[in-house]
Amino acid sequence: MSLSPSDASPLASKEINRLLVANRGEIASRIMRTCRILGVETVAVFSDADAQAPFVREADIAVRIGPAPSRQSYLAVDKILDAAVRTGADAIHPGFGFLSENADFARAVREAGLIFVGPSAEAIAVMGSKIEAKERVSAAGVPIVPGYNGQQQDTEVLAAKALEVGFPLLLKASAGGGGKGMRVLRSPEGLKEAIDAARREAQKSFSDGSLMIERYVERPRHIEFQILGDQHGKVVHLFERECSVQRRHQKIIEETPSVALSPELRQKMGQAAVAVGEAIGYYNAGTVEFILSPEGEFFFLEVNTRLQVEHPITEMVTGVDLVAGRIKVA
Repeated sequence: MSLSPSDASPLASKEINRLLVANRGEIASRIMRTCRILGVETVAVFSDADAQAPFVREADIAVRIGPAPSRQSYLAVDKILDAAVRTGADAIHPGFGFLSENADFARAVREAGLIFVGPSAEAIAVMGSKIEAKERVSAAGVPIVPGYNGQQQDTEVLAAKALEVGFPLLLKASAGGGGKGMRVLRSPEGLKEAIDAARREAQKSFSDGSLMIERYVERPRHIEFQILGDQHGKVVHLFERECSVQRRHQKIIEETPSVALSPELRQKMGQAAVAVGEAIGYYNAGTVEFILSPEGEFFFLEVNTRLQVEHPITEMVTGVDLVAGRIKVA
């Protein structure tokens, strides 16, 4: 598979003939299906728990990388890189979960002389901090939820900023997601205690106790736009997915198109998603997430710098193979 050269990456002129999938299960199988269509050989890595799993049999080459615990296998960067070198892989695709949004892993792959099928380590790092991400996209003119994203994190400072933002408000971990380190407060009562509790949970979950304060948007919709950027500075979007049906901040149902978006609002949000990608020099596939108020206001939430679980519904309505797009961009 020949790839066009690019000034953005010294490895972009290298061909991908053999790709290692640094993941397991359904996503590994999904990547391998597209690789077969593209004529790219695949390498599976597996732990002892997955020795008989279908994705291992589907690969052209399979390499055991350790025992069942993920820390000793799917999260062991040195073992994954060693498997790639020993099998002659040209590239590594991280799938989703595990190391897919780990900037150090993306950097290590490239330093090993391999192609990382994903965005730059710098983009992953910037979007991994919600505070830095919001500063970057706000400077590009993309609306963000009013609140406090500053570096001063003392409890007294955060409490004062919370009173400025007003109630209801949302305390949220800067470095994480999934509802960890998150608190909704509707009054000043117990404010400092809630800040300390959210900080402890964020530190425990993400090794980073930094918090953000946002105005809490009542009854929001959660709208995300799929973007795809090349290594020449061009970013496009492939429309939206709505994931408003959630339980404990975890998505349950994804649908597209969203019934909440008029053509005009869809255009505005799509343009904002592209602006986010351009603001951080994003290439490869990613997802820009927004919240949408009942009044039609939308605000930037975060960027998922990977392929998402729900990507097939975008493929279904656009006819675009996002895995193929990721590989071709890489």
